[in-house]
Amino acid sequence: MDKFRMIFQFFQSNQESFMNGICGIMALASTQMYSAFDFNCPCLPHYNLAYGLGILLVPPFILFLLGFVLNNNISMLAEEWRRPQGQRGKDPAVLRYMFCSMAQRALIAPAVWVSVTLLDGKCITCAFCTSVPVETLGNASHPHLSQGEIQQLLARIPCKEIYNGQQLIASEVAIRYLRCISQALGWCFVLLMTTLAFLVRSLRPCFSQAAFLKSRYWSHYIDIERKLFDETCAEHARSFAKVCIQQFFEGMSTDLVAARCQLPRKAPANAGEAAEKLLGITDQGTMNMALKNWHRCKPPLNLHPPALPTGNGWAGEGQPPTHPSAPRKETAAYYSC
Repeated sequence: MDKFRMIFQFFQSNQESFMNGICGIMALASTQMYSAFDFNCPCLPHYNLAYGLGILLVPPFILFLLGFVLNNNISMLAEEWRRPQGQRGKDPAVLRYMFCSMAQRALIAPAVWVSVTLLDGKCITCAFCTSVPVETLGNASHPHLSQGEIQQLLARIPCKEIYNGQQLIASEVAIRYLRCISQALGWCFVLLMTTLAFLVRSLRPCFSQAAFLKSRYWSHYIDIERKLFDETCAEHARSFAKVCIQQFFEGMSTDLVAARCQLPRKAPANAGEAAEKLLGITDQGTMNMALKNWHRCKPPLNLHPPALPTGNGWAGEGQPPTHPSAPRKETAAYYSC
């Protein structure tokens, strides 16, 4: 249990680790889904190809979309892409980094499905059983069989219980031939995916490390800013609801006292603290306006230190008072390219 707790805490440490954990779970789930899937080839000339390629390609597409759905950054990316320009520019490099990061993670589960399917060989056997070279592997001079009848016999190769064309070609020979081709394609696909991942990981820092760090930093900033904004809105909503409920019960108690009902009155606890958290936003219209302004014109990413008084603002003979030097505040600025 301690190991699982440590793994779970690692996944929750940051957004990237969490999404890596989700993608790993989806990859394991894809292999379990394929192992539990009951593959039944229709063994008909016009349906084998559609069924085999459908099992090979349709589930990876669904897993790819599911990877985007489970990624929390997809809504953040759409919001950042569609929001008005406002006071903060939108950096296309950051948007591209966020999309590429999500796409890379979403492709893990489909790649695992395609690899497992090709290495197993059932889909390729079902899809291309009618393309087996009978001249090389079987008896092409089998009498009394038209081309349509040969195709119908070859389509039944994956179904051993109904296959009756042993005189034309042995089913074991055809299945082994197609499975070898499928496994060769599977290993080539695994090698290709591994090589591409290695090239992306190793060569990307050699060309655009500075741009990559900038895009990664500001994508993390957008994620953190959104979380802090949600937390601030939730805290404001809690304080707003608390003050509203307190005012409601105070009004009820006033009405009961006016009706000559003696009720013990007690000052509400932390009423002042809840009112301070409202930050002057005490009605629904003002809060709606604040939310619209945050979406339409976010503040620029340029933090300025407070301005010091100049001229006659200093007391005395025009000289600023001598105080121990305060720690210097750093200024963080980012301008969208």
